[in-house]
Amino acid sequence: MEIVRMPYSASAPQSPRPRPRWWTELTLLVLVYAAYSLGRLLARGDVSTAVDHGLAILRVEKALLLNAEHPLNRLFTSTPALGIPADFAYASLHYLVTPAVLVWLFRRRPARYRAARTWLMLSTVLGLAGFTLLPTCPPRLLAAGYGFVDTMAQYSSYGWWGDEASAPRGLGGMTNQYAAMPSLHVGWAVWCGVLLWRHARTPLVRWVGAGYPLLTTVVVMGTANHYFLDAVAGAAVMGLGALLTRPALRAAERIRIAARSRFGRSPMPAAVSAAASPVAPSAASSPRTSSRTSPRKGPIVSGGCETSAGERFPGQRTRTSTPGTTSADDTPATAR
Repeated sequence: MEIVRMPYSASAPQSPRPRPRWWTELTLLVLVYAAYSLGRLLARGDVSTAVDHGLAILRVEKALLLNAEHPLNRLFTSTPALGIPADFAYASLHYLVTPAVLVWLFRRRPARYRAARTWLMLSTVLGLAGFTLLPTCPPRLLAAGYGFVDTMAQYSSYGWWGDEASAPRGLGGMTNQYAAMPSLHVGWAVWCGVLLWRHARTPLVRWVGAGYPLLTTVVVMGTANHYFLDAVAGAAVMGLGALLTRPALRAAERIRIAARSRFGRSPMPAAVSAAASPVAPSAASSPRTSSRTSPRKGPIVSGGCETSAGERFPGQRTRTSTPGTTSADDTPATAR
């Protein structure tokens, strides 16, 4: 039976890219976060300008009847059972949940990891631009006459933070307290919530993911660390980052292919180049596969021996008689 090998089609589906190496991803994320933290420190603006921006946001919210910060802050200040857990949540969840979701995506949803990581990084850079262009004084740092109480300072004896945001005691100088607009606490919580809602398998985890951004919004306002419009801006930054993720991935892929070509490596992924060859790599250099579309030849059963025209193998019989008759050549060769 003759086996026909179908020629390769350029429209054959490409195999997905392999999972990134964990050490390269860890290095990349550490470098990006270090650059973000350094940029946040360098983005400190004038204090009076930051206060003016904070008061302007407060006036806009009052005009729009969006002033939810005051009642929440009074509730957290008068009720330690709410204020203390809210301070712990503000000081810790931002730095625990986000890396946990990243690791979960890396291990359980590797096909979604690159896009999610790029989305987070782009949105963080956009948030850094907001801190630089619009330094904003948070409600807790306004004058006491505006009616806000810093719950982090009020309950500082219960935690590791001092009276300078959520930084550990003695390290308050290493944080920018006027980086309130947009709220990346809310932005990163939106990122976590969207990914958990879309990719988690159990309903409980999905609903926890959906509620996490809402909880974070209440916490940042009740602790007087952000205005409501800061939270809205944080969600908007994540939305813009999501829109820029696909173009950024395409640009990164073009750069990767150009770099591979420049340094003498084939820009075609290995899986695609292997699929493009109709034979195995070890057989591609064999003289028997001189043509891509030539039909497959049957196996040689003579052990490499060849015969000339009319020559017979020992013991071979030649049938020259018609059916029903007997020829002398029908006798075995040993009997002749």
